[in-house]
Amino acid sequence: MSEDTKPVSTSTETNTKTEKKPFVSQNNYRSSDRDNRNRGGGDRRRPSGGQRRGGMFRKKVCRFCTQKIVANYKEFETLRRFVTDRGKILPRRITGTCAKHQRTLATEIKRARVLAYIPFEKK
Repeated sequence: MSEDTKPVSTSTETNTKTEKKPFVSQNNYRSSDRDNRNRGGGDRRRPSGGQRRGGMFRKKVCRFCTQKIVANYKEFETLRRFVTDRGKILPRRITGTCAKHQRTLATEIKRARVLAYIPFEKK
């Protein structure tokens, strides 16, 4: 046989040299979307029917406005409800206090800390 005429390989023959191709994902989902899809979750950004994870969402109201109480550094039992066990002041979105009373509450908690009614941090 001459060099010009080479036998044509059939499809049953395998190539000894295999080229490695980079892995390409078969889907266009992000990993978080894939996890939600497998668990049956939907779009997490838009709760259906006005419901959240724990059931119906109830708007929190300010205890100081509704009960007409004033934050006082001497009432450390009241202030402890607005401080974590590690000593951090809880934010408005968790406690439900209004902006006006959250500012006064933070000031009173800081006064109570200085006067040792409340610890700065748990040891």
